[in-house]
Amino acid sequence: MTSDTPADTFPRQYARTLRYTVGAPRSFTVAPDGSRVVFLRSRSGSDRANLLWTLDTATGQEQIAADPVALLGGGEEDLSPAERARRERSREGSAGIVGYALDGSGRLAAFALSGRLFVTDLTTGSARELPAEGPLLDPRPSPDGAYVAYATTAGELRLTRTDGSADWAFAQPDGPGLTWGQAEFIAQEEMSRDRGHWWSPDSDRLLVERADDAPVARWWIADPANPGSAPAEIAYPVAGTDNAEVGLWVLGLDGTRVEVDWDQEAFPYLARVHWSAGGPPLLLVQARDQRSQQILGVDVETGATTVLHAEQDEAWLEAFGGVPAWTPDGKLVRITDEGGVRALVVGDHAVTGADLHVRSVLAITDEEVFFTASGGAAETDPEPGWVAVGRISQDGKRLSWESANGEPFTSVTTAVHAAGVTVRSTAEHGRPGAVVQVGRDLPEGVVVDEIAVIDSYAETPVITARPVFRFAGERRIPAAVFLPTGYDRERDGLLPVLMDPYGGPHGQRVVQAHNPHLNSQWFADQGFAVIVADGRGTPGRSPQWEKSIAFDFVGATLDDQADALAALAAEFPLDLGRVAIRGWSYGGYLAALAVLRRPDVFHAAVAGAPVTDWELYDTHYTERYLGHPAERPEVYAANSLTGYAAGLERPLMIIHGLADDNVVAAHTLRLSSALLAAGRPHTVLPLSGVTHMTPQEEVAENLLLLQVDFIRRALAG
Repeated sequence: MTSDTPADTFPRQYARTLRYTVGAPRSFTVAPDGSRVVFLRSRSGSDRANLLWTLDTATGQEQIAADPVALLGGGEEDLSPAERARRERSREGSAGIVGYALDGSGRLAAFALSGRLFVTDLTTGSARELPAEGPLLDPRPSPDGAYVAYATTAGELRLTRTDGSADWAFAQPDGPGLTWGQAEFIAQEEMSRDRGHWWSPDSDRLLVERADDAPVARWWIADPANPGSAPAEIAYPVAGTDNAEVGLWVLGLDGTRVEVDWDQEAFPYLARVHWSAGGPPLLLVQARDQRSQQILGVDVETGATTVLHAEQDEAWLEAFGGVPAWTPDGKLVRITDEGGVRALVVGDHAVTGADLHVRSVLAITDEEVFFTASGGAAETDPEPGWVAVGRISQDGKRLSWESANGEPFTSVTTAVHAAGVTVRSTAEHGRPGAVVQVGRDLPEGVVVDEIAVIDSYAETPVITARPVFRFAGERRIPAAVFLPTGYDRERDGLLPVLMDPYGGPHGQRVVQAHNPHLNSQWFADQGFAVIVADGRGTPGRSPQWEKSIAFDFVGATLDDQADALAALAAEFPLDLGRVAIRGWSYGGYLAALAVLRRPDVFHAAVAGAPVTDWELYDTHYTERYLGHPAERPEVYAANSLTGYAAGLERPLMIIHGLADDNVVAAHTLRLSSALLAAGRPHTVLPLSGVTHMTPQEEVAENLLLLQVDFIRRALAG
């Protein structure tokens, strides 16, 4: 589908379409009986409001199951501050229906819209509002479809009957700062856990999180452009300070209440919760330093827990998507870094080996486990950045691939699966967007019979990304190189260079897909050779690769940017006398670090929303990598930027949203103050009313233009 605005420039289109995600299908679920696929998609690439859709797997026909415009009578959405904060945590920029949950049959869907509760019958497409106390968050039907549990911004967990006959408080806070049924800040921001309540398979009770953020330090985010407005108060657990106190309760519909008992002093972080018919509830709990963790089984009658597995690691332990979990016949499924390999374990045996780097578990059937993986033996990979969906038998003896053409090395693929139906989303670097295929297993269980392709209404980008993938240097650093459209080496000569990394944990940028590289290609088309390099610390290679940055951000991450640049200069037309670097968040930290520590290599930097002082960032993330600041003050001093301010010799632009409650503006202000005290000129661009995501269209567009202008002038000087 082409752009509705032919005169669009890339910055305008890129911002307006939320990086070309608007109009693309997403959030897929296969009904437990395989009869339908449920998903979200807006009406066009210029409409941010998602509708709920279904696809009939017998006919391949789609139908609208819930339309937010009709349900709200054409009115505007009214989002509570809590919902806005939740969307910021999940980096959610779209509108309308942004999430849903199904009952056990896959027939009833529940969702929140404008802080109100709606359900829809997916067989008929009949949606209706249920009585509920709002504004509400995260509604989830019971497996039998009789109830919906939801959290409120007032801290309650409430239940409503799906026949509309009753709605009542199921758990109420008994003091300020208490919430029931909601994931706390750290779980949402750093653990990728956005849930706070879980139904039992029998629909007779729930596991419910109780969080008390009274111990957490309070910060105030002001709007300097509007001095008459009161600052927003947030509970922010900065490194070295107290976290929210998190507990878990089993609450029965019969009124019983049982507190789950585990050693919360030794393992305060509740990272994962799983409850299925395969066994008792599973918890993954972590020590504060995340160097030890336990998988616990819960006795729902007494609240007692049993240690099913314990792990330790000298660097840290990760929490992975989809695990721990049970197979239908009661075997424990987990992902482990034991032996230097990130492997999938079913029961007592690893079913994958050193040739794969397992990323997450997607689905578990009676016979197989569906998982995502990339190359564990990186030295044998033909190109970096592939991610594939594998399906492996529980004994590890049969492995097949769900990626395009059966080849796991040419794409980025993810999937959902149930009842023999697979929804596979495949992105390739040679085409925009992703192709979403719905298929049914054939009897041999390997070949998939295509049912339908789910259309994407996303706009077609006005430019085409042309990444050239390489493993750079002796460490084989994954890299993508972009040259200007129409570049001719004999005519145009060497090009100024723009390094464009994220470069940190959980931030893989070099991927075998098209749309993630559009921003880099646009910068290249402004007359640069652009390099994206995923050095040590980024995901997708091996546990050792990821954990080599333990207690040291300033070393490996910066060294690998410089080494990738030097290695690629032997093949590509790079002018090493004109090198700039830009980045956002960790990438902003890395960009500022580059000109402060290596002015011999990097001649200008744009640092967006950088963490400049790690003692100002949150507990779970910072202490995982750098330790506790009271125990390792020298590590924090060595890895923060303010101590290097006197070394600035190159042009530096720092950009920061003043409404950012993730990396607060104090980071930029402290670095700027240190630079000023050292007499070092620099540029600060404050963004009034802008958060960490910068969702505003005009802001996002103009930021790209301002960065190009600054880099051009800096390198010309």
